[in-house]
Amino acid sequence: MLKGKFRFWIVGLVALATIINYIDRGSLGILWPEISEELGLTKTDYAIILNVFTFAYAFGQTLFGKIFDWVGTRIGFVLAIGVWSAATILHAAATGLTSFAIFRGILGVSEAGNWPGATKANSEWFPINERALAQGIFNSGAAIGGIISGPVIGLLFYFLGSWQATFISVGILGFLWLVPWLLVYKSEPATHPWLSEEERQFILSGQRNKDTNEVADYAPDSMEILSRKESWGVILASFFIDPIWWLFIGWLPLYLNETYGFGVEQIAAYSALPYVGAMFGAWFGGLLAQNRIDSGWTVNKTRKFVIGLGGLIMLVFLLLTTQASTPLLAVFLMAAILFGFQTAIGNIQTLPSDFYSGKSVGSLAGFAGTAAKLAVVGLNFLIPVITVQSYAPAFVVGAALAICSVLSVWFLCSNIQPLKPVKQSA
Repeated sequence: MLKGKFRFWIVGLVALATIINYIDRGSLGILWPEISEELGLTKTDYAIILNVFTFAYAFGQTLFGKIFDWVGTRIGFVLAIGVWSAATILHAAATGLTSFAIFRGILGVSEAGNWPGATKANSEWFPINERALAQGIFNSGAAIGGIISGPVIGLLFYFLGSWQATFISVGILGFLWLVPWLLVYKSEPATHPWLSEEERQFILSGQRNKDTNEVADYAPDSMEILSRKESWGVILASFFIDPIWWLFIGWLPLYLNETYGFGVEQIAAYSALPYVGAMFGAWFGGLLAQNRIDSGWTVNKTRKFVIGLGGLIMLVFLLLTTQASTPLLAVFLMAAILFGFQTAIGNIQTLPSDFYSGKSVGSLAGFAGTAAKLAVVGLNFLIPVITVQSYAPAFVVGAALAICSVLSVWFLCSNIQPLKPVKQSA
């Protein structure tokens, strides 16, 4: 059953972790109408809690990027998911702004490990032509999590009767995930006992860039990573694009509540639809990149084309969303936006493994993730200021960010291929 496709079981487990990740983080927004009424919290309190989470998430990206490069993928995920599941359960004990912010901060630091960990796992388990597809499968976990988090949380709240019990039940999911992970992920591909020799050679030989016939074996330290303009292309692309995703993760429930007067049950129903678009976009971006590379396109041309296409889709539909007149039309347009986002982001997230070897992939992915979450913090401070009358200004800001993200890759990542050490002058 596993023969020849074991690598897809690995990325499938990582995608499942991402689904759980999104159910955990989505709980607060969906349950907020009940929490705020019971505890007397305000929209400003929500923004503060959201930003504590995001600051912690930003710090956690760099921290866990280093941890994954240090302890490896297997143990790195155990640490990340074990802590974030415990933090989710602790939300049930929150009694006000301070306690919610503390527990949300712990959740943010630990949940951040999922992204550099997945980028590292995909660089280890997939050949170059399949990495965007693997990243797409992983990212579809975020989309599926977004799709099901509303209904799951809504049903749990309905049957359990309180937001406290809902947080506890969601937190247990992460601990259950650790069981198959520890059973399946025994080692890396070179030594994994369940891997067929044919698939092992397919994975290891596919690490070579077909354009240059080279393997990314350059593993610089952090200072050298940050001295390369290609690294900054990855970091800035992430900085500009990530707030678009978080515009919907963090603020879609409040948008539906404030614009259309929706309660918990209606928010849970409508908030799932945009993530259907995200799920298909994740698969589309990965399959399109694999198709173009297999047809003879260079990695450089493929990455830039697919990222540019995703950016164009986001730009068009973000501007159209400013004119949405009904909640159903709004969420359909948002589905198109997130389709474009996932088309682009999977290829942006493969760039660290295009440039560097596995020993530095997690570090660059972590730096990019930290920059991205700091941008989200700025957006979270901005949203309450610019959405007094409507959310249209937020969508215009998103359109500008989409343009900047594409330009960061096109201009700073001049040639996407394995990098070499900078020659020192005599």
